[in-house]
Amino acid sequence: MGTIKPFRETSKLSSNPPSVTSSTARFETVNNSHDFKINGYSLNKGMGIGKYITSDTFVVGGYEWAIYFYPDGKSMEDSAAYVSIFIALVSDGADVRALFELTLLDQSGKGNHKVHSHFERRLESGPYTLKYRGSMWGYKRYFKRTVLESSDYLKDDCLSIKCVVGVVKSQTEGPKIYSITTPPSDIGQQFGKLLESGKGADVNFEVDGEIFAAHKLIIAARSPVFRAQLFGPLKDKDTRCIKVEDIEAPVFKALLHFMYWDNLPDMLDLVGANSKWASTLVAQHLLAAADRYALDRLKLLCEAKLCEGIAINTVATTLALAEQHHCFQLKAACLRFIAMPENLKAVMQSDGFDYLNESCPAVLTELLQYVAKVTEHNILASGFGNMTFLDCCDLNGRRVKQRLY
Repeated sequence: MGTIKPFRETSKLSSNPPSVTSSTARFETVNNSHDFKINGYSLNKGMGIGKYITSDTFVVGGYEWAIYFYPDGKSMEDSAAYVSIFIALVSDGADVRALFELTLLDQSGKGNHKVHSHFERRLESGPYTLKYRGSMWGYKRYFKRTVLESSDYLKDDCLSIKCVVGVVKSQTEGPKIYSITTPPSDIGQQFGKLLESGKGADVNFEVDGEIFAAHKLIIAARSPVFRAQLFGPLKDKDTRCIKVEDIEAPVFKALLHFMYWDNLPDMLDLVGANSKWASTLVAQHLLAAADRYALDRLKLLCEAKLCEGIAINTVATTLALAEQHHCFQLKAACLRFIAMPENLKAVMQSDGFDYLNESCPAVLTELLQYVAKVTEHNILASGFGNMTFLDCCDLNGRRVKQRLY
């Protein structure tokens, strides 16, 4: 009998090349600039070493930043004879990597700007890492004070500083095996059409004799006040028809429009008028309604619209509204407008000023103080230029408060 030998198949290498995958790490900077003017430079002198003024905050790469300027230097041992300048991270953040550029503008028109650019040195040292809120980048010995005060950088007692911040962002990309274009969200249109059709409406609101049909779940989802009224432990006994007091029908219609469409309606269409005054009046009432029903985004939209539409015949009532509903930016804009010498007399003669006096007498004291400061400000401006001091956040990033001198 013969011997059985095992069969061995000879392996063959595939002629197909091995598959290769790839990915790319991308690093780039998100850049933004901020212009900071210091009017009345000479009035800053003598603040003291370590004392500073600051720019308004600005956002770059999702973080808030500010420029700190030390007229008498940041520290005794390093910079008592120099002005110091820094860029600070004033919002929460850890290990934020960024590039910076500071430019002191030559105001003679010759273009001899003083530029300190971190961007140009990125190959040498790379981005600067800010470890925590309050971290700074800049120069203790930025400019010798005596030289600065005799230079073309100071004109009419004014300094002009330009700052550029570039925040480093990174992402890793693999090969895309698809190409799908996603349309923008249209959920507001979908809900808006539902409101217009009235389909599925399960609650009615009676407002000033008019009936508005709506949907409980949508209304409750948008407003915590309506949610408590419709589904809370103290909800209305009859939620099929709810009577709404102290609000006019066009305003409630605008309120519903926002809750479904998530934007402001055309104010003039609501009242059937074609005047800026009518639009402002609706925005005033809508802001009060937004506050009443805790619609914070709508309240801010109305506040912004009223800031844009400040006028002689409406500013006093808008100021009263801002005081009553704690709209601090709107209040500040109204005070600035009224305090202007060319506006003050006309506003005081308006009917709205009598309402302001009756409804918010305390705000008149603030207005008088503001007018006095503006008057003093204008007197100083005749020789020194306008000036704004800002108490900034400290190195731990506490809030900024503004003071006018």
